[in-house]
Amino acid sequence: MKPTQKTFLIYGVSKGLGKAIFNQLPDAEDRIFGVSRTKPDFLNLENNNHIWIPADLSDAKNAKEGIQDAIGAETIDYLIYNVGIWEKTAFTDDYDFEQLAVHEIEEIIHTNITSLLLSVQSFLPNLRKSANAKIIFIGSTLGLPNHNKQAVVFSAAKFALRGVVHSLRTHLRKDNIGITALNLGDLATDVEHETLIPLADVISALRFVIHTSNATCVKEIDMPSMKDIDL
Repeated sequence: MKPTQKTFLIYGVSKGLGKAIFNQLPDAEDRIFGVSRTKPDFLNLENNNHIWIPADLSDAKNAKEGIQDAIGAETIDYLIYNVGIWEKTAFTDDYDFEQLAVHEIEEIIHTNITSLLLSVQSFLPNLRKSANAKIIFIGSTLGLPNHNKQAVVFSAAKFALRGVVHSLRTHLRKDNIGITALNLGDLATDVEHETLIPLADVISALRFVIHTSNATCVKEIDMPSMKDIDL
């Protein structure tokens, strides 16, 4: 490994923001482990530093074990958990929390929170090997007070994500590992739109976090779009 080479572990890389993070945040020489259920269509199989790890995060225990087996004892400099599934009827007029099936609630919680907790727990030894490790959770403005959308289970998971950050901050202080929640509003993942956050702005925020020294902990960044009325 080159002295300047960093290792990323990025979740949710098959499309949208995760795809943008995979392709735009690391430097050319960096090593990237990308986790997703489906294989990314952009993956360059000739690049030995780009490794795809298949995982179904709703099956939290098996997913954790599979990712752990793939990475082994390698140093991880940056762990970015970009995962967020919501109710099938969320953000529609048909949404009714009382009618949600138990299995749908469990899938959302296991994917958004249980897998997050198991992943961080598993890879702390790898992160401690880095001189300036960062853990970044992609949160949501639905995890902030006084938003005006329903999506009860998704919102609960994103509030929980912020709780993990605040609690782990204390646990990781002795290791000089930074932990951050980046709470995003509506993103322009497929097409740019004046009311949506450009992906380039999110990449800029992530770049700021990973370039801070280990003397600093950026705990939370709240990033609604300018036209967002949630906050």
